[in-house]
Amino acid sequence: MTRILYLIAESWPTHRVDVTTLFGKELPKLGVRSDLVTTTSEDVPPPWGGGSVDLAVIKGGMARQYLGAFWHALTALLRTDWNAYDAIQVRDLPLPAALALTFCRWRRKRFVYWMSYPMSEGQIQLAAERGMDAGFVRFIFPWVRGRVGRFLLYRYVLPRADHIFVQSEFMKQDLVAKNIPPVKMTPVPMGVDTQRIAAGPVPEPISEQFQGRRVLLYLGILDRSRRIEVLFEALALVREQHPNAVLLVVGATDDTSQQERLARRAKQAGMEDHIIWTGWVPIEEAWGYVALSEVGFSPFPRSALLDSSSPTKIVEYLALGLLTVCNDNPDQAAIMQATGAGRCVPYQANTFAQAVIELLEAPEQEKARLVDAGRAWVRANRDYRSIARTVAAAYAEICDSPQSLPASETS
Repeated sequence: MTRILYLIAESWPTHRVDVTTLFGKELPKLGVRSDLVTTTSEDVPPPWGGGSVDLAVIKGGMARQYLGAFWHALTALLRTDWNAYDAIQVRDLPLPAALALTFCRWRRKRFVYWMSYPMSEGQIQLAAERGMDAGFVRFIFPWVRGRVGRFLLYRYVLPRADHIFVQSEFMKQDLVAKNIPPVKMTPVPMGVDTQRIAAGPVPEPISEQFQGRRVLLYLGILDRSRRIEVLFEALALVREQHPNAVLLVVGATDDTSQQERLARRAKQAGMEDHIIWTGWVPIEEAWGYVALSEVGFSPFPRSALLDSSSPTKIVEYLALGLLTVCNDNPDQAAIMQATGAGRCVPYQANTFAQAVIELLEAPEQEKARLVDAGRAWVRANRDYRSIARTVAAAYAEICDSPQSLPASETS
């Protein structure tokens, strides 16, 4: 049995399947137990399947939540029974990671960093997008957090970590360019639980709106970085040839001004009456919307931040048999090249619209062939049972190899 103390950036419960399914369900079957340390806003949060859980209930604004999470991480490290663990792992938290790494060197324990996203660069970009118009605190907090985190991560944490799990092969190569040795990195792309993923029921008032319509689906967050207003323009072009097409948007954003901005952009495109918004819904209901759609959108605009991502929605779409139009994010492009289960085109309204029209007008036999190819590829390559085997093997090497120990332990 390998036992890990796991500090994560997400509060519990989280929608991240690389936490809930990989660590909460599949890795325990392979002898990897993860004792979770994080926060929650719920008085009675759901149980954690990966091991024990150390939760701090924190409610309030962004700064309060961040500072509360940091204090909880620090106190958890201070009261930890270090003899009980084979490694300490931190996910997407540069400052707590720096503290945990320091403790690990003192306690002669292995330290692992899980990097799902360039969080520090994302904070810096968020500050730039907000500007001072958002208010001094809303600007300066992510600006300082991002710059301090970036310094700690690339100057201290990653160079000294015993191992680093990264989100994609692209992220691995990006870190290699920053002088991180490739031998101590393992890419872990996003996957799905093929045993669990299945369409759930959807509310009848919404499903009734689909009658006689060709449903195009966007499932995911509505943050500015995703630029989903491009889909409104694409919908307008699709409706020139298929006037019964509608866009179903399943997701939300915590940024009220962004939600208002998207409503304005939909109206400017003349599509406000042809877009159905659901907000956040339970995942099984979201999968139900996938099953009722003809084409799914998976836009990840090209950028230094998003290129390193491994999008979840395209894998879920294909697992559920939904043909997909995506843009050339490196991971998505590789998936589409391997499966052919849709179209991969530049993220522009005209190219997305043309791709949708081609799929809508394709012969049914050809659509069925592409759907089968997509499902088969996901089962073979992105099922969390197989991903878990890769991760468990990495932990076995990390925890058993003398080379991964601090120098003071091997001397």
